[in-house]
Amino acid sequence: MITCFIRYEIDPFRKDMFERYARGWGEAIPRCGADLIGYFAPHEGSTTVAYGVYSLPSLADYEAYKARLAADPVGRENYEFARAEGFIRREDRLFLKLASAPHGVKGDAQ
Repeated sequence: MITCFIRYEIDPFRKDMFERYARGWGEAIPRCGADLIGYFAPHEGSTTVAYGVYSLPSLADYEAYKARLAADPVGRENYEFARAEGFIRREDRLFLKLASAPHGVKGDAQ
């Protein structure tokens, strides 16, 4: 399993647009085959950094997923919305794999 972390630099005065954008991905990403962990907008601290996080079995699966997302009506609408409104200043993707599993049970400290 690989997890894609998308780091966004957004316009701090247009956070509401990013949140609308995130809700669109909340619909399209799972439908197109990725396990969406979530989109995260600024809350406290930085007003310009946001994240999107989702997982897929492999990079090959990611390539097929990208094609489905590009063909998805909500996906296309979301890409166009971000392009037209310009609230995303920068977008970087990083693919990582979980290295800490298996995890212990929460609250199991003594």
